[in-house]
Amino acid sequence: MRLHVHQWGSGPRVVLVHGVLLGGREAWRAQRPLTERWTLLAPDRVGHGKSPDGVQDFEVDSELIAEQVLDEPAHLVGLSYGAIVAMLAAARRPEMVRTLTVVEPPAAGIVRGDEVVDAWDAELRRFLDGPLDDPREVFKAFFPLAGVPLPIPDPVPEALRRGARALVGMRPPGDADLPLDALGRSGFSDTRGHRRPPAGVRDHRRRDRGRGRRPPGNRAGDGAFGARHGCAVQ
Repeated sequence: MRLHVHQWGSGPRVVLVHGVLLGGREAWRAQRPLTERWTLLAPDRVGHGKSPDGVQDFEVDSELIAEQVLDEPAHLVGLSYGAIVAMLAAARRPEMVRTLTVVEPPAAGIVRGDEVVDAWDAELRRFLDGPLDDPREVFKAFFPLAGVPLPIPDPVPEALRRGARALVGMRPPGDADLPLDALGRSGFSDTRGHRRPPAGVRDHRRRDRGRGRRPPGNRAGDGAFGARHGCAVQ
């Protein structure tokens, strides 16, 4: 299976991994001004954009991105479900990752036992096990769960309809066994050649110290849809 990869700009490579519902072109519209200095690569994960249909699975996506997109050194950025994918892809090819940035990963599996996180994870699983045939009904249930403060568009654009279909059979992000120790040992070099722990590991360490009570990724404008990050469907 070949992923479709959108590419814009020139300069050092930045790989942008989107979350659910929106593909690479729509999810990263707000970042387009960066093309004056950077080459942006935005793959469409399985079931999104121009990539083939298939069941969303973070393991499968991470393997495809590691093999097909991380073929040259790049800065790696992941958003929501795509942040889970990015961490796994980085662990597969750490030598190709200059820096790792993860934005609101729904990494429920790393904080098992937190009652708020466990409740959110259970609610997400109930949603994924329910009927997902009607896109508008899907959004009515999913937007509050993901903290998306947007009205449901009418009519629903085809990009969102395809994103809704891609939720069918999706592997819950809480199932991810994130290799935080391996990522921490690998480190990543920034543009100056320095070594530092990846952002996802730093965030996890801060969460361990504070044991925050908010479910991962669940806040107003969650990156699962991208509203807070200037994403739009046109």
